[in-house]
Amino acid sequence: MSRTYIKDLRSNMGKEITLKGWVDVRRDHGKLIFIDFRDMTGKVQSVALPSNKEAHEAAGKIRSEWVVSATGIVNKRPEKMISKSEENGDIELELKKLDILNQAQTPPIDVRGEGKEIGEETRLKYRYLDLRRPRMQKNIRNRFKATQFTRNWFANEGFIEIETPNMSATTPEGSRDFVVPSRLENGKFYSLPQSPQQYKQLLMVAGFEKYFQFARCFRDEDTRGDRQPEFIQMDLEMSFVEREDVMALNERALIDLVKSVYPQKKIQQIPFPRMTYKEAMEKYKSDKPDIRKDKDDPDLLAFLWVVDFPFFEKDAETGGWTFSHNPFSAPKPEHMGDLMDKKNIGDILTTQYDIVMNGFEIGGGSIRNHRPEALKKVFEIMGYEEDRLMTNFGHMLAALDSGAPPHGGIAWGFDRLIMLLENEPNIREVIAFAKTGEGKDLMMGAPGEITEKQMKELGIELRKKKK
Repeated sequence: MSRTYIKDLRSNMGKEITLKGWVDVRRDHGKLIFIDFRDMTGKVQSVALPSNKEAHEAAGKIRSEWVVSATGIVNKRPEKMISKSEENGDIELELKKLDILNQAQTPPIDVRGEGKEIGEETRLKYRYLDLRRPRMQKNIRNRFKATQFTRNWFANEGFIEIETPNMSATTPEGSRDFVVPSRLENGKFYSLPQSPQQYKQLLMVAGFEKYFQFARCFRDEDTRGDRQPEFIQMDLEMSFVEREDVMALNERALIDLVKSVYPQKKIQQIPFPRMTYKEAMEKYKSDKPDIRKDKDDPDLLAFLWVVDFPFFEKDAETGGWTFSHNPFSAPKPEHMGDLMDKKNIGDILTTQYDIVMNGFEIGGGSIRNHRPEALKKVFEIMGYEEDRLMTNFGHMLAALDSGAPPHGGIAWGFDRLIMLLENEPNIREVIAFAKTGEGKDLMMGAPGEITEKQMKELGIELRKKKK
């Protein structure tokens, strides 16, 4: 008999069907044994009657989390047994046959509840079990729905999805790079991308005009509670645009995403309000203020655009100038003269725009410097000598000198966006196989050691840290 999913039981009333899934709960009442089964589509109660000896004996042996194949007749529950608060609370499966496909040891963690009472390290160590709980199933499935909606939305706007490399060259983009040693060229290293920033701009030079991807990004940062060493950006870039074009497009996308995937949510204000960086810092002491009128409403979303950021800020270590957001950003048009003359540096404002939701930055972008001479001035202000500039960014200057169109884009912090939409306290709750705040994968045991043979092939050796 072919498999029937639990979601389809109601259309099979009175028929004999076969379910395949897990034992959620077993309740032995002596003569009657009740078993709740679950599969990826839902949950349903079944009953093993003593009149069916084979099924009744099998039901007496099984335990929670065993994998089974259950054949039975879909019946209406007796009136007094109907539970309106329970999923499929008005139907049940009368067991005729029960086959055990795999037994399971007693789980080290309870997978039926919210799981918030269980230590996070234990949950991450047994993530393959933790993901069985209804809350985590909901989070990951809704994340897929949001991903699919976003992908289709931008495709309908004429964007194409292009994958960019995960092994590239190191560039100074704010955080430490993760590096990968080369076996074929000992002493040389690849770098994992902190973002696809340069690649997406090069795609604009290449004439694709509208690009996006769900990009995996890597940053070797110090321990921070709500960060992961690898994370996902919904990354896009578009040609022949000004700041207003990019902001308007993304505002429409976010509104449609919420209305389609999270219709229970209410957006506080449409169009999204705007605030300058200066206003935000003066009023809220933050460049990502929470402007919700009712912070006790978990379904209220207060979006805010923050604009007019300073282009440069003083580097605390060197005392020189560094970029505040992105070295590839263009200044506001009225500040281009100061950039080219390298004067009034602290007063230059950039075309950077951040999108904030409920006090969290969920995305940021800018219009880029599409003329090589302007980008070169940015790095000169930051103290780059000619040799260093050409080593790190010579390819970008050459590309921009090959007929680069005006362009700009944005990147959404997709993990953080889903976290907020799911009302979760951190991004680990919406990432299937998350790492700890210290960047450890407790399930796989990473980071781990490599063998002497591997180190020899890679041409590397370890030095013991001095105590």
